[in-house]
Amino acid sequence: MTVATRTSGEITGRSAVDLAARIRAGELSSVEVTTAHLERIAEVDGDVHAFLHVGADEALAAAARVDDAIAAGETPPSPLAGVPIALKDVFTTTDAPTTVGSRILEGWVPPYDAAVTERLRAAGLPILGKTNMDEFAMGSSTENSAYGPTHNPWDLDRIPGGSGGGSAAALAAFEAPLAIGTDTGGSVRQPAAVTATVGVKPTYGTVSRYGLVACASSLDQAGPCARTVLDTAALHQVIAGHDPRDSTSVNSPVPDLVGAAQQGAAQDLSGVRVGVVTELQGDGYQPGVVESFSAAVRTLADRGAEIVDVSCPHFPYALGAYYLILPSEVSSNLARFDAMRYGLRVGDDGRHSAEEVMALTREQGLGAEVKRRIMIGTYALSSGYYDAYYGQAQKVRTLIARDFDAAFENVDVLVSPTTPTTAFPLGEKVDDPLAMYLFDLCTLPTNLAGTCAMSVPSQLSATDGLPVGLQIMAPALADDRLYRIGAAYESARGPIV
Repeated sequence: MTVATRTSGEITGRSAVDLAARIRAGELSSVEVTTAHLERIAEVDGDVHAFLHVGADEALAAAARVDDAIAAGETPPSPLAGVPIALKDVFTTTDAPTTVGSRILEGWVPPYDAAVTERLRAAGLPILGKTNMDEFAMGSSTENSAYGPTHNPWDLDRIPGGSGGGSAAALAAFEAPLAIGTDTGGSVRQPAAVTATVGVKPTYGTVSRYGLVACASSLDQAGPCARTVLDTAALHQVIAGHDPRDSTSVNSPVPDLVGAAQQGAAQDLSGVRVGVVTELQGDGYQPGVVESFSAAVRTLADRGAEIVDVSCPHFPYALGAYYLILPSEVSSNLARFDAMRYGLRVGDDGRHSAEEVMALTREQGLGAEVKRRIMIGTYALSSGYYDAYYGQAQKVRTLIARDFDAAFENVDVLVSPTTPTTAFPLGEKVDDPLAMYLFDLCTLPTNLAGTCAMSVPSQLSATDGLPVGLQIMAPALADDRLYRIGAAYESARGPIV
């Protein structure tokens, strides 16, 4: 069964940029557009389970404010004003629960908005609701959510990727034209790949992490998601920019991402050097994925790009390094969930000490994958093991960053498959953590290096007819290259179905 079908003539089948233009011109109202998407959610989300919370009243009120402003002759607050959006449930929101997919924060309504939430509101984008995710963004399939798995709209018996499967599924099921995710090790790009949507991991520090509930602070990065490269660029333009409240925020101008996407769609790629990463192919890659990727590379060449093979010798060590660095940061970040200040509290009956309440709450409030990573991280940071594990992992991280630096001296972008396989069946890997971790093999290096990357749909796999993603990687602060190359490929590729 599939729900990933919609005709372009319907409101929910239109691109975000098209909807925004029609709202500005008065051909559609934001209330009409928002209502159409709320109705679509009511129609299909019982099967997809992309949303943990739907804020219909709040979204319609925000839409009405945009309509009133346009009717009064005011300039819309942004080019996307009036277009509704789905928000991953890892960003704080004052008017909706923020659970991070965990029982330990069930029902918690934060006292402040995340920076990304603030920017969406200021830009006039009605927030449809909060989307499902792996608990605390730890997972590759959205099966680790305490509130049940999300289903892939292309095949409801398969995973939608993770940790941001809810945002990607909402796009693929036409429940939202835009969405926000976060990418710690691939959690924007990997769901995009298996749902035939577009997802971008921006350069680390270029989108504020203020109010983003932390998983691994040196890796987490908010990112835009949509169904087209241009829509993704327009959303990226809204959420990017310096924020003094985030100590890791980069104080540099946001490039013209929309202009880059428009240029890419209109021009060829003459003079562009594209590097194919030799280490991100071979054994373990599904034949249909390999065929789709090879076809995508040929398409880039036909568009005028020069294709060269590039070796990044330390990329194969990214998996091991990542699964020491991330758990170590998780071990530190999740210590704040102590049942003393907010969230779930178990055993608060006067018969237990504070330490016992903490232990009981964490036992019942945190899932198995979260506990696994806390334990790994605590071990890696413990006395006598720090240098052998965490310290060594950080050295590997430096070597991977140097691989990128060396590669980008010779090519403009790197490409690879986004995932080694297409979406696998729900339940197939839940009891095999290593197999699950291997699904992020291609996306991890970018997070470790802090650079930027995009997943854009390539042709469907000939093996099973499911979506495949083409990953495009660019240097830090060269996010506009992703949009130029991605839009050029998207234009040349044509429809995938």
